[in-house]
Amino acid sequence: MTITKTISPVDGRVYLERPNANGAQVEAALERARAAQRHWRTVPIAERAALMERFCAAFEARAAEFAPELSWQMGRPLRYAPNELRSTIERARYMIGIAPATLADIDVGAKPDFQRFLRREPLGVVFTVAAWNFPYLIAVNSVVPALMAGNAVLLKHSAQTPLCAERFAACFAAAGLPEGVFQVLHLEHADTERVIRDARVDFVAFTGSVAGGRAVQRAASERFIGVGLELGGCDPVYVRHDADLAHAIENIVDAAYFNSGQSCCGLQRIYVHDSLYKAFAAGATELVQKYQLGDPLDPATTLGPVVRAAAADAIRAQVAESVKAGARPAIDERAFAASRAGSAYLAPQLLLDAPRDSVVMREEIFGPVAGVMPVRSDEEAVRLMNDNAYGLTAAVWTRDAAAALAIGDAVQTGTFFQNRADYLDPALAWVGVKDSGRGCTLSRIGYEHLTRPKSFHLRVRT
Repeated sequence: MTITKTISPVDGRVYLERPNANGAQVEAALERARAAQRHWRTVPIAERAALMERFCAAFEARAAEFAPELSWQMGRPLRYAPNELRSTIERARYMIGIAPATLADIDVGAKPDFQRFLRREPLGVVFTVAAWNFPYLIAVNSVVPALMAGNAVLLKHSAQTPLCAERFAACFAAAGLPEGVFQVLHLEHADTERVIRDARVDFVAFTGSVAGGRAVQRAASERFIGVGLELGGCDPVYVRHDADLAHAIENIVDAAYFNSGQSCCGLQRIYVHDSLYKAFAAGATELVQKYQLGDPLDPATTLGPVVRAAAADAIRAQVAESVKAGARPAIDERAFAASRAGSAYLAPQLLLDAPRDSVVMREEIFGPVAGVMPVRSDEEAVRLMNDNAYGLTAAVWTRDAAAALAIGDAVQTGTFFQNRADYLDPALAWVGVKDSGRGCTLSRIGYEHLTRPKSFHLRVRT
């Protein structure tokens, strides 16, 4: 049996260890899930909803306990940890609330002597592979709607955040979920791929890197199952000539640097109309300099470490490549005393006049870094926003609603915002294009990926 060690970015020490499941344990979990799902799918939706609400209540009751665990596992400042926990429950309750109507039979219209309708059936066993950067929010996107739809769920969480999976399990147990309907597996990569290939798994919901998404797709390629992939981002924003500049600066800086920039939909490429460029650069620089980098358990800290020291080193290398290409660093790293080479503590950086082909404007930098580039028109902004392999979210800051809609129609993205960013509304589909993935979570449409349609064509009179 192998052991996974979670190294805390707070102090670089082992925070916890977990034994990975062996072959026999994986086999038993798959059999339990398959057997439990046969009964769970027959439970009325109202009863499933009542049980899911008990899960939400159990989660809320323990949220204060979960918050510091988040900081220790992945480094987010403790002052912000409760936000994710509240949002997890809000998202869960929304998906629970829309389930009865969304999963109801669809009457396709009257036909003499016949009854015809569509029914959404559960897929069977859903295998969720969740990422560490928003460990509860990412997992809840598929876990709760999959269960509401009548599926069983196996959750494999990141080795960085194994406690989050276990906390889900504890809350489901407290809610009275039947044994086997939800299970947690701690797995190595090779065993994760074996589970994906197993005939008892009917859908895979993966959140992670593009490379990880390709590995998941390869593992599933010999089977006719659905795969949901929520992958990386290098999200663009455009500050139009008529933007409320103060509002744009405040929003964009927060969206780029929150969670130390470790967000798939965090902003990275900032295009600013040249009439506002100098003022935006000055205001954004001033605001970034106000971050307090340090121990995430300190209430004064507003910027925590990135997930690991190796990640910080990789981000520094990406910044150096961008500077070599011509970008100008606006932030003096020495102003952030906690920033240390060889540690996970990394100063934020804002790269001005970033060339189109520089790393910051081309690649995902999963850290507190953003690039800024001037543009002369809406057309130039749209062309540059689309000039990238990713397409998760995009945004514009403008007072002109018609212009915002026209720009949104032209930008290749899964979600488009006006005057805000880095937000998931559970009523809207969460979806990426290009290398940001495929499939959909949240909203009514999210349920379509966790069910299959079954047509009933019944001759009631002969």
